[in-house]
Amino acid sequence: MKRLFLLRHAKTEQVNKDTPADAARALTERGRKDSPRVGGAMREKGYQPDRILCSTSTRTRETWELANAELHSSAKVEFVEALYAASAREIVQLVRGLPDSVKRPLLVGHNPGFEDCAALLAGKAGDSVARARFNSLTEKFPTAALVVLDFDIAKWKDLAPHTGALADFIRPKDLEEG
Repeated sequence: MKRLFLLRHAKTEQVNKDTPADAARALTERGRKDSPRVGGAMREKGYQPDRILCSTSTRTRETWELANAELHSSAKVEFVEALYAASAREIVQLVRGLPDSVKRPLLVGHNPGFEDCAALLAGKAGDSVARARFNSLTEKFPTAALVVLDFDIAKWKDLAPHTGALADFIRPKDLEEG
């Protein structure tokens, strides 16, 4: 059994003539609030990754640091430039290349690649809760959202489209207080 976590970076500055290059854009105040909220939800649910692959952009690094302030993961972190503008298929190839000793990788990256990857990997939803979760995911994968996919495989090289069970989809708006 393998579990894959996909965490989209939190809310960032809008692109305009005064913002830095895209890869250097920082989180907004909302992004700085949402990231630890998602990290806390991961901790509460026992979602502990054993390897982290994070895009090299400023916003993904900040998202991971703030989320991990609540998650308290001690897993090895690798900053992977290939995640920056990765397509769904490129993300799948990256995961397929992971060592089989890694059981629960967390990838921190960007849309549209993450949304497309989650939709590509998720299998047919069985019950109404799973169907609603899948419909929410394919409708919108918001900033700072986390997808949790489970696979009945022993080796990452066997990762295939539409074989994942969508175990969870956490959105910051679902975690807001009050």
